[in-house]
Amino acid sequence: LFVDSQIVKWNVEAAIKSYKGDKAAKPVVDRLDVHYQPGHGFTSMGETKESDGRYFISDNKFSKDRFLPVGPLHAETAQLIDITGDKMKLVADHSAYSEPHDSIIVRRDIIKTRQVYNLDEFPNAVMDPKDSGVFRNGKKVTVKLISQAPAFSMR
Repeated sequence: LFVDSQIVKWNVEAAIKSYKGDKAAKPVVDRLDVHYQPGHGFTSMGETKESDGRYFISDNKFSKDRFLPVGPLHAETAQLIDITGDKMKLVADHSAYSEPHDSIIVRRDIIKTRQVYNLDEFPNAVMDPKDSGVFRNGKKVTVKLISQAPAFSMR
């Protein structure tokens, strides 16, 4: 399927019957063309105990000609596919970083965001540009500055 540039939905029971010699078994349920050569595949909640079989992401290779070159890395493509019905449906198609690329689909209700740090815990944190400067204490020199692209609080 890498060479065919396709994602294929299988019926596992029919595949087992076909492997055992049942000529009437039809293991392939559906095929969907992707751009191009699927290299990595991920299902929704597939890396958890709650895999739901609703969506599939195809992280594809060799799709460099689909996007304008905008730097040393040429974008690849990732495609989100709804796999719930008999016919698969392409839901989203977008550029993605080149190798190595990885994807994961999780329900948003299990994402628990949190503040990673509090600036008050860092004695050298600079909250206001007025507090910027070069501070000398013997041989120890501390530089405090704020950066906000494209400028710094000190020249």
